[in-house]
Amino acid sequence: MPLVAGCGWRGGRGKRGRIMANSTFKPVIMPEADLSRLSIDRARAPRRQPLRRRRWLWTGGLAILAAGAVLAARLNGEQDVGTVTVTTAYPYQAATQLNAAGYVVAQRKASVATKATGRLEWLGVAEGSRVRTGEIIARLESRDMQAQVDQAVANENAARAELKDALRSLERTRDLARQKFVSAAAFDIAQARFDKALAGVGVAQANQRAAQVGVEQTLIRAPFDGVVLTKTANVGDVITPFSSATESKGAVVTMADMESLEVEADVSEANLSKIRIGQPCEIQLDAFPERRLRGVVSRTVPTVDRAKATVMVKVRFVERDPLVLPEMSAKVAFLDKAVADSERQPLIAVHQDAIVQRDGRPVLFLVADGRAKLLPVHVGQKINDLQTLGAEAGLKAGDKAVARPPESLHDGDKVKSTQK
Repeated sequence: MPLVAGCGWRGGRGKRGRIMANSTFKPVIMPEADLSRLSIDRARAPRRQPLRRRRWLWTGGLAILAAGAVLAARLNGEQDVGTVTVTTAYPYQAATQLNAAGYVVAQRKASVATKATGRLEWLGVAEGSRVRTGEIIARLESRDMQAQVDQAVANENAARAELKDALRSLERTRDLARQKFVSAAAFDIAQARFDKALAGVGVAQANQRAAQVGVEQTLIRAPFDGVVLTKTANVGDVITPFSSATESKGAVVTMADMESLEVEADVSEANLSKIRIGQPCEIQLDAFPERRLRGVVSRTVPTVDRAKATVMVKVRFVERDPLVLPEMSAKVAFLDKAVADSERQPLIAVHQDAIVQRDGRPVLFLVADGRAKLLPVHVGQKINDLQTLGAEAGLKAGDKAVARPPESLHDGDKVKSTQK
């Protein structure tokens, strides 16, 4: 058991400040468990720092991290930049007054059928076949019609034989009447027989022509020079004039005159004053965007589409191209003047926002493989918002260039492009 001294003494101070202890000292004995409570665990005791000092440490650390992040982004990160696409431009675009969209439409188009009813026996064309006016393109079964023709021919031959006999009888009767051997009544009978035989020949000829028309109607001919667009019947199908029978066909083929192709474009009625007959145009087909075809305004439809507030303008092709097909989508540029061939040649161009001055010369930044590549360029004429460029830069349509490049952008910097 440990002893604790000084736990039960009594004393006081004398006149000179000395401690006066009691002559009797009684030690106090305490249990060991109670002494353990008086010990201090210095490992568990928290070391507290002033609150203001900790705040300054946190603030300084965050500032250092932010500065490091900004520096790393500038040195190794990607810069977000807007981009524009290098394209092709045409000098005539500067003379464009109005643009409109439309479709290529054949002004002469027909669904070729027949007035006769019968089974299709022969078809001599397919889609894309070129035919001439009057050319036989299909034929129906015509044996019954041909039999009627043969019968009409036989009837005409019989009528002619009757006419020949009536003519001889009339001549004999006339001679006998001059000699007073027959009466006038007999001559009249002979004359009437001849007239009847003559009329019979006319009837037989008419019947023969009718039978020939029936045979002709079984032959389906091209109504004009053109190209077969679609085939709507096959050999063995029943063809009727109005397709009233079950599983019958009304038309055999659909054809169009390719020389009558025009672009039908809808123009807002507010812009109708910019359109005139004979106005030069440039036609661009969506199927062939690199092609430009000359056109001219041929006419306007004299009515307004109330629902769309537009007027249909028809533009005729001046230059024919075999690749132009009906129902193609097209864009029409209405020009204020005719343009020369040199103004119809494509030039490489880019939006004017991509051109900047560096060291006193025009440059642009080409985006390639995630980096900005500085390219000196020679600028040409300005076409609306586009700036034409010389061919020495090696640019091609579809390349990406930085729009409004900042002063901090340099050759070789990493960039992350977004389309403008």
